[in-house]
Amino acid sequence: MSNTFERLGLPERLVSTLARQGFTSPFPVQMATIPDSLAGRDIQGRAPTGSGKTLAFGLPVLSLVSRAKTKRPRGLILAPTRELAEQIRRDLAPLAAAVDRRIAAIFGGVPYGPQKKDLNRGVDILVATPGRLEDLIEQRCLELSSVDIVVVDEADRMSDMGFLPAVRRILSLTNPDRQTLLFSATLDGDVAVLARESQRDPVRVESGPTGEQDLDVEHRFWRVARSDRLAHTAAVIRDSQRTIVFTRTRRGADRLVKQLEKSDVSAVAMHGGRSQNQRTRALRAFGNGKASALVATDVAARGIHVEDIDVVLHYDLANDHKDYIHRSGRTARAGAGGTVITFVLDGQEKDARSIQRAIEIDSPLERANRPEVHLSPRRDSGHGSERPARSISKKRDVSRTAGKPSLSIFVGNLPWRITDRMLENLFAGHGQVSRASIVTHGRTGRSKGFGFVEMDADEAKTAITALDGSVLDGRSLRVRVAR
Repeated sequence: MSNTFERLGLPERLVSTLARQGFTSPFPVQMATIPDSLAGRDIQGRAPTGSGKTLAFGLPVLSLVSRAKTKRPRGLILAPTRELAEQIRRDLAPLAAAVDRRIAAIFGGVPYGPQKKDLNRGVDILVATPGRLEDLIEQRCLELSSVDIVVVDEADRMSDMGFLPAVRRILSLTNPDRQTLLFSATLDGDVAVLARESQRDPVRVESGPTGEQDLDVEHRFWRVARSDRLAHTAAVIRDSQRTIVFTRTRRGADRLVKQLEKSDVSAVAMHGGRSQNQRTRALRAFGNGKASALVATDVAARGIHVEDIDVVLHYDLANDHKDYIHRSGRTARAGAGGTVITFVLDGQEKDARSIQRAIEIDSPLERANRPEVHLSPRRDSGHGSERPARSISKKRDVSRTAGKPSLSIFVGNLPWRITDRMLENLFAGHGQVSRASIVTHGRTGRSKGFGFVEMDADEAKTAITALDGSVLDGRSLRVRVAR
């Protein structure tokens, strides 16, 4: 049976490379757009973050673009942030190599020299942010008249950041007979105007949800006092595997990181005031787990590409529903689940309800209570290494448990995000845990909402008394002896 990507009309070399990377079945946005793109049609694609749109536009560009001359690229991909530009280049580089095409990214915050060298060597497909691209054009380092296929990615974010005038100037320098692929989370307002001006008889494709409510996301709106936000933030991060926290300002992000570090929570900041090297190091620390939280501003929201984000926390309420969608799109990517928590201060209730109505979220504004238990292991101050949990130390005190009867405990009504390790840590405060496991669906691997813990019998009885009926993520735990 032929590969699904092959049935879309892609070259065999791209199909085989995708297969080696584990991609055999296209996402809906890819199935909906690739055939028309390969046929030379302009595309308007409404697709949320994490829907697979990078390959939706990248594969046709790689299939259609011709070899370029020095300083005269043939394909151009415009992105709003440096992180997103580099992510696109990184994702497409192996595929470009498979079809013998050269791809490079140019963006601000780094020296011009290496980017000029790339252009001098010749680049077939150029991924660029508008500002640095215009700088290099003014320096006569490249010209765009040979560009015959253009992608405008995250067009709505381009609009939010004030880049649309630059995008229009750039498009005017390309081949007037070019093919234009435009992708955006929304296709209204200024984005619709840009599409009318720059495209001819486009195929319009709407893929995925129109708002976050249709994703596998749990939305929580917590009413908190301003003075309690830090404590709640630290608790959320400790109880999660990976958390992205959004603030409105750069100063607020930096201040929160310092406050979290004082609370023994490792965090890094990500915003436009950071150099490219600082932003790269922050993403690397967050991606490899050295930092438990990434604190970012809205400007940085679209450039963050880290898999398996458990929680997005709106420390500062989003300005509007579009910013809420952009921020929240960091979790529940590509079919995964996630939790979005929003802090609502006194006087912000009306704004929070406005966001909910705009994207049809029906979540109560609940009064947040400080969690009574922490599930994630705390980090050793100053070292960043995890303290060994009492229950999983390889050097367990065997004499303490040898010969003692054990007891199996049933734990029900667990939040779906709880892992074996988190369940183990929950009970470790009450004694030695010999085993803890979450029961999962065989097909999806998702939690069924209950698990089992094995402990010394006396300590198990103490744990049952302490934890039965306790509240975790708004759920009342059911803890009893397993039958």
